[in-house]
Amino acid sequence: TTSTRAILFDKDGQVKAIEQQEFPQYYPQPGWTEHDPKEILQSAISCSESAMNKAGAKKDDIAGIGITNQRETTVAWDKVTGEPLCRAIVWLDLRTAE
Repeated sequence: TTSTRAILFDKDGQVKAIEQQEFPQYYPQPGWTEHDPKEILQSAISCSESAMNKAGAKKDDIAGIGITNQRETTVAWDKVTGEPLCRAIVWLDLRTAE
């Protein structure tokens, strides 16, 4: 996973806008791969807003959203502050092989 994508559909299920934004990967040591959770969040917000702008949609026009991810990227969050405790460990990080 190296990007976020937003697709805006109309009420008939037709695609009205698609937006994609890359985000950086970090390699702090050989075999380690990480993402910054805040950068992922910002890219999701930015893609959503850009797709809405392309389609001429306003927030009130949105009836629902769906979110998915690779399901093998892990991050720990501080339950009090809501802030990430560290970068996300990505599926291809060799620490996941142990």
